Amino acid sequence: MSTLPSRWDGVERRVPDSLDDLRGPATGVVALPVHLGWSGLTEFDLVNPRLRMSLYRTVITGGGRADAESYLNAELLVADWPTLRRGIGPSYRRAWESKIAALGCAR
Repeated sequence: MSTLPSRWDGVERRVPDSLDDLRGPATGVVALPVHLGWSGLTEFDLVNPRLRMSLYRTVITGGGRADAESYLNAELLVADWPTLRRGIGPSYRRAWESKIAALGCAR
């Protein structure tokens, strides 16, 4: 009898190596591709904190490393992390905080 892998297997591999790898925009409207925005909103105005948190949560929990590098902005992520970390699962939170030290300090 085979068991399916957990959806949290390999979460660490989806986390970029450092904040320097996050090249996402800090302003404007971000439109997600279908593989990330398949359910619900697809465009997020970064000025709106709720929309920004939704975008970041979607990318962190549903995207890969390349998605995080393209859509997440390092400064915004660090600033929003104390709130954002409560809206993602513990596996994601541990993976991001263990790999990117600045997030562990931004609690």
